[in-house]
Amino acid sequence: MRFKSLATLAGVAIVATMAVAGPAQAAPFHNGNYGRYAYEGRYPENTPCRYSLKQSRVASWGGRRITLRYYYSGRCGSFARIDNAPRACTAIIDRSANGGRTWSSVWETVDPGIDFAYTKVGNNLRGRVSRAALACNRHLVARTGWF
Repeated sequence: MRFKSLATLAGVAIVATMAVAGPAQAAPFHNGNYGRYAYEGRYPENTPCRYSLKQSRVASWGGRRITLRYYYSGRCGSFARIDNAPRACTAIIDRSANGGRTWSSVWETVDPGIDFAYTKVGNNLRGRVSRAALACNRHLVARTGWF
């Protein structure tokens, strides 16, 4: 899934725990300068960090109640997860570049046969901020506040 502009889905991110289900397999997508900072490009379970649930939202799409979660580690950054989502949905983490106006995102779609997705880590440390979002069929459905 490609987004023409980050403004379309500014701040879309989703987060969740991997203990409940195995890792998602869909290929992640990213834009901007994502991958520039420590731990970016890694799934949360492949970092040395423990993540805490910081924000959660519930949204409806296609007759389903989808949960969007935002997880954070003060050492590694954040990630987003969605649960009970159809394949048309995407988990997104959006983060600033050193508190500036440039934004980068990483997102992941729901794989066939499962109903969840989670992103790789977005480093929102040292002045950067991030938020999670849920998009379905390229429509912003829910997002968390900035953290």
